[in-house]
Amino acid sequence: MPIEVFSPASVRRVLVTKLRHHGDVLLASPVISMLKRLAPQCEVDALVYADTAPMLEDHPALAQLHLIDRNWKRQGLWTQAAAEWKLISRLRARRYDLVVHLSVHTRGTWLVRLLQPRWSVAPRSRDGFWANSFTHLYPAQSHPQRHTVETNLDSLRALGLEPTATDKAVTLVPGAKAEARVAGLLAEHGAPAGGFVHVHPASRWPFKCWPAHRVAALCDELAAKGLPIVLTSAPDANEKALIAEVRAARDKIALLCTTFGSPPAPSFDLSGQLSLKELAALTARARLFVGVDSAPMHIAAAMGTPVVAIFGPSGDMEWGPWGEGNRIVASNTHPCRPCGLAGCNDSKVSDCLTTLPVAQVLAACEELLAIPPTPCPGQGVTEVRRVAAPSIDGSTLGRPGGGTA
Repeated sequence: MPIEVFSPASVRRVLVTKLRHHGDVLLASPVISMLKRLAPQCEVDALVYADTAPMLEDHPALAQLHLIDRNWKRQGLWTQAAAEWKLISRLRARRYDLVVHLSVHTRGTWLVRLLQPRWSVAPRSRDGFWANSFTHLYPAQSHPQRHTVETNLDSLRALGLEPTATDKAVTLVPGAKAEARVAGLLAEHGAPAGGFVHVHPASRWPFKCWPAHRVAALCDELAAKGLPIVLTSAPDANEKALIAEVRAARDKIALLCTTFGSPPAPSFDLSGQLSLKELAALTARARLFVGVDSAPMHIAAAMGTPVVAIFGPSGDMEWGPWGEGNRIVASNTHPCRPCGLAGCNDSKVSDCLTTLPVAQVLAACEELLAIPPTPCPGQGVTEVRRVAAPSIDGSTLGRPGGGTA
């Protein structure tokens, strides 16, 4: 039976599903924006895990946000079954014409079979039951040089729709409540209302992190140039411990290059104190964001803050900060990267990060800050590349080092 040609004008309601991590969900936001632009008469809903909801809440093109709580499975079979039934009942009541499934999660197959939309699209993951569940398929991993934003938009290309440059913008709305709390926290700590450098060195994956003593040295260099530093992390104990290490190292190490003149600018620790929406409100006030491959890095790029992103085993062309005016710093002395492994030989320690020199990260910061470079000889060489939205695209590695926390 031939597949009916997709018609945006015939769509009344769409469901976009992205059952992944925070950064993955945020990078799916252009799909929602593009659908609303091409079919302004339709209502665009999304289905995500409950903990990732802040990435899409208040999206101007979103009608309803449906949530799956990962804790359902821990609450007993009957409780989980009741919660799933309520979710399916709500979704079926919406009578979707189109379902856009943006992952290889098996839930997508039975979801479209239960909802019976007129059209459905998903990654080409496997043959048989999966492939036969959808009317349209797109490559799950098209090319390692393509950014995840472009791979997500491939779902709409499979329907015959071509995105414009404007469609590719990532949207995140902090909200008035988050902005007010951040303003209050900065005032409470005596921190400047803006113009600081936001440093978020943590990730839920330790093998993506730069060593604490190198983060500390970078903070010292930037503070010596008169730039206030604001440190953040998630409330997770391991992430807060990394911030504690950074602070301890800053108390012990000297500046890499001696600086004379006025005392260094102050630093402020907001680790574990911010929600994701508040993190977005904070980074929007920053002059520069410095961090690793993580959701906060994607949040900073979405807010339009210049980003210096430090990459190790994960693919920077697939997961780099999306947008103009950002920099990626990664080792060019490790031909094995990006390997997608959880550290060298899955050891949870990435040599391409532990050996990454401070000088090269500092150089990227100085470039974006338009500060004259500090001469620090003998620091080795890394690669610094520009990531621009119109020129790169990508897909996931499918390994622990791919994706974003």
